[in-house]
Amino acid sequence: MKRSNTFDVAPRLPTDEELLHRVLDASASLWNELTYERRQRFFGELDGSVWDAPRVHDTYKGVLGSAAAKEMKRKNDEAWRSFFAAKEAGEPAGPPGYWGNEEEGRDLRWYGRCDQYTLELGKRSRLEIPVGKDLKDEYGLGHTERLRLEVRGRPKWDGNPGRLELYYDELEDRFRAIQPVTVDTSRQDSPLADETAALDIGANNIVACTTTTGQQYLYEGRDLFERFRDTTRTIADHQSKVKLEEGRYTSKRIRRLYRRRTRRRDHAMDTLARDLFQRLYEEGVATVYVGDLTDVLDTHWSVRANQRTHNFWAFRAFVNRLACTAEEFGITVEVRPEAWTTRMCPQCGSTENTTRHQDTLTCTCGFEGHADLTASETFLRCHEADVPRPMARPVCLKWDDHSWSGSPRAHRPNEEHTDQSILRSA
Repeated sequence: MKRSNTFDVAPRLPTDEELLHRVLDASASLWNELTYERRQRFFGELDGSVWDAPRVHDTYKGVLGSAAAKEMKRKNDEAWRSFFAAKEAGEPAGPPGYWGNEEEGRDLRWYGRCDQYTLELGKRSRLEIPVGKDLKDEYGLGHTERLRLEVRGRPKWDGNPGRLELYYDELEDRFRAIQPVTVDTSRQDSPLADETAALDIGANNIVACTTTTGQQYLYEGRDLFERFRDTTRTIADHQSKVKLEEGRYTSKRIRRLYRRRTRRRDHAMDTLARDLFQRLYEEGVATVYVGDLTDVLDTHWSVRANQRTHNFWAFRAFVNRLACTAEEFGITVEVRPEAWTTRMCPQCGSTENTTRHQDTLTCTCGFEGHADLTASETFLRCHEADVPRPMARPVCLKWDDHSWSGSPRAHRPNEEHTDQSILRSA
């Protein structure tokens, strides 16, 4: 399976930092020049196809090295092929764009094939990347010598390395690297796993889960969303009050707020996915059903609902995160239709006589229960014939900025069990 290591790198000397900046800047310049030539042909300003563009990368061999310059061209080729594939499939997409400009600043970025760089881990972890002959002569590097950088933080995944991405993070003022790796899948072996679970995904309660073992989990998301909205208000306040230069709509401080908001949300979602699938793995779950909410998302129209579904919630990205985490545990995630399961009474099967108010679902037949947990149970029954009624006490897990707490000790302040109406319906 594919995973990515992300870590910081740091030049050892001021001259190394200057050299690294020049390498990244040359990579960005190569990308921009090649993109310009291809866009000119794509939009009809010049004759020929995008593949007829001149060999721009040849002019950067002295700075980047021949292999690194060719790798940047290969990366640009891939971007154009992806664009044409999306266009042929009828998907909305635009041609590859530029990585900034010299006046406003470029996105400093470099790509290296797995055999072009060396990553050594230990007490003094280091990363070495190639440099072109012109820069070697200018900075006094030997013929076979490469630029050596310190690695800060230990990469998480160990496996066959892929193409390395090295870039400068302007907001944090540091260099970072992303290394894709192919990880051994032996830990996925779980021959006894044959149980099933279904997830009802939302924004108020991020995940409601019911398993064929009779267990239920509820990951509450209101506090997370309110913090997300608070940061959004702070961003709006800065945009309206901070004196920005004419024609500008952002600043370094605003970009940092956006990044902090996104990181907080993603950290909570990543931890949720890992916590959930660790629990499901221990219960012997092999398959997890997730509802297809494409049509549901298209019906949301209010500002608050839009913030939840498209900014904070990010359903499609969250499902991808779930599938990626599930793969580590050998669990399969399947997207299935869940029409009417959120309004169906599990007692009489009616969808017309039910009323949903916040977290409660009631029916004229006398049923009353937690709406999201009931929906996950109904969803599971739609795809599994033999599903026992949940007998264990459903556990509500809440986020404390570090973990999702789910201890059976009810006195812990970060843990809440569902109310008695849920227990009566179980």
